[in-house]
Amino acid sequence: MAQAQGWLKRYLKAFCKGFFVAVPVAVTFLDKVACVARVEGASMQPSLNPGGSPSSDVVLLNHWKVRNFEVQRGDIVSLVSYRTRKELRNS
Repeated sequence: MAQAQGWLKRYLKAFCKGFFVAVPVAVTFLDKVACVARVEGASMQPSLNPGGSPSSDVVLLNHWKVRNFEVQRGDIVSLVSYRTRKELRNS
């Protein structure tokens, strides 16, 4: 029984160390470098979601190029509205 508790304690300790390292690294990567987003609807046709298909496309949003002002003509730019849908309906 003592060996099982020792093994469990070591496992939990290693898991917590990995968790507290991996989460900040992942959040920083998603915020500063790139993230994955889903494109739905007809707003981006014909470039994305061609032919009015009911399925959605998945894109990689490159934050790094935007932060370094490397956006060029022809690039697709995604904007995020921090207002809620309720606020948008009321305005």
